[in-house]
Amino acid sequence: MSRPVIVIRPEPGLAQTLAAARQMGLDAQGLALFDIAPVGWDMPEVGNFDGLLIGSANAFRHGGAGLEGLRTLPVHAVGKTTAAIARDSGFHVASTGQGGLGCLVESLGGPMRLLRLSGRERVDLSPPPGIEVAERIVYEARPVAMPPSFAAKLDGAVVLLHSAAAARHFSEQCQLLRAPRSKIALAALGARIAAAAGSGWADARIAAAPNDAALLELASEMCQKNGRTA
Repeated sequence: MSRPVIVIRPEPGLAQTLAAARQMGLDAQGLALFDIAPVGWDMPEVGNFDGLLIGSANAFRHGGAGLEGLRTLPVHAVGKTTAAIARDSGFHVASTGQGGLGCLVESLGGPMRLLRLSGRERVDLSPPPGIEVAERIVYEARPVAMPPSFAAKLDGAVVLLHSAAAARHFSEQCQLLRAPRSKIALAALGARIAAAAGSGWADARIAAAPNDAALLELASEMCQKNGRTA
């Protein structure tokens, strides 16, 4: 019997990751443990900025009417998916990162003043000299309770963690429902995410790169080896 891969990220990412996992032949199952909802935000003076810094496509999906006033600003997108959604939303993409938002900011030449549109849960940035980043929170992830029937599927599974918020919430739900941590393996998108899940899991590994493809490759490897380390 193949080892199940559990995806808990919110839609539409949930469906995309499940489809990619199943194309790889993985026994993938999913439950969105978060709903993404818009947050009210005030529009800054557009002329004060040289571009938009976007770490998630959710900024375009949930940014609301305020996005209309920002279309003149070029987008610096964290990755290919976010860049594609930016173009579909009518924005010009000036650059696309590969190794996370911090690496993208480091790669940009200054002087430059950027407006970051983000979720309430986000990665802290330390821009290099010459680059200033202002921020507006435009969406948030709202946690959803895990049904006991789904918790019963976790024994022996590899659970994919796409964010620190997801890692914390999943850990809390497992504790609440007394799911067997020692029989659940974690595949995390980054070290900060894995740390947020805490300890006591059968296995916890970090993807080679901060993208879905690398995370699924890791999950596939963990399923094949079916190994567990303390």
